Amino acid sequence: MPHPGPLNLITDVPGLRVGNATDEAVRSGVTVLLVDGLWAAAVDVRGGGPGTRETEALAAENLVGHAHAIVLSGGSVFGLAAADGVTAALSAQGQGLRLTAGSPAIPIVPAAVLHDLANGGDKAWGLEPPYRRLGIEAVAAAAPDFELGLVGAGRGARAGLLPGGLGSTSIDLGHGLMVGALVAANPVGSVQMPDQRTFWAWPYELNQEFGGHRPAPTLPPSSDPVPDDSRLAALGRMQPGANTTIAVVACNADLSSAECKRVAMMAHDGMARAIRPAHTPFDGDTVFALAGKQLALGEGLARHAQIGRIGSAAADCLARAIARAVHIAQRQSAS
Repeated sequence: MPHPGPLNLITDVPGLRVGNATDEAVRSGVTVLLVDGLWAAAVDVRGGGPGTRETEALAAENLVGHAHAIVLSGGSVFGLAAADGVTAALSAQGQGLRLTAGSPAIPIVPAAVLHDLANGGDKAWGLEPPYRRLGIEAVAAAAPDFELGLVGAGRGARAGLLPGGLGSTSIDLGHGLMVGALVAANPVGSVQMPDQRTFWAWPYELNQEFGGHRPAPTLPPSSDPVPDDSRLAALGRMQPGANTTIAVVACNADLSSAECKRVAMMAHDGMARAIRPAHTPFDGDTVFALAGKQLALGEGLARHAQIGRIGSAAADCLARAIARAVHIAQRQSAS
């Protein structure tokens, strides 16, 4: 029976570390996922207002198709500078590609950002937004175990009218195969059912990781799953790019960049399972996929079946991670 890994975090996939850096005055932050070496990677964007960096480097028709790190950041376009900090920090450690002898190491660091500029934090940073600094701090903080909720890229996030946050889960598929997800949840859509306590992702929950609530048998269906448009509009949320769910899924199988793309595409189903509605014109929903290649899948039809199994598990992990992010953020906000 599939079950979470020991930490129920994406770092249950061997070779991964995650670091958070948070600026409480700004009410924003950065989360970085570091890989051991250079991993096959891909990205799939489904939202109508994305903010990204180096996604084209991961396209299967292009040269690289691998990454040394993935950055998730608050700060909208300013948050893209977090990848500059991560790139500089990794290069200083000697991590990256070397195209000529004696040149600096060149890390491949794709990134995605979410909009959290209207959350009341101090955004009067002038010519020095904090995100490059936060990227460097996140690299220094990277470890197998890390905090969730109102931290890192999830610090200033909202999920509809609820606190958003940083979430992560994993699943052990047996025979050494591990899949995990990491998400900064900031969607315009609702993560909870009309009873305002049961998560849409409840069928996928493991070990009561986001409260264990179940819908009542008489719960009516929601005819309009977007929560209170007028209040969202007043908060500035009903604008393209003002919301997004940005995520990474990972496994330890020997996938190519093209196969990672299929996993990223399938993982987007997890957003649709956890958020109503997802992939709207107002969101920038983006999913990266990484593969560590520690576990050989074999060839032929059996390989394709395993890739489908990984993609399905990645979608389940992402749905769980979104609900877990909001569940933990709600508890933190109430304390």
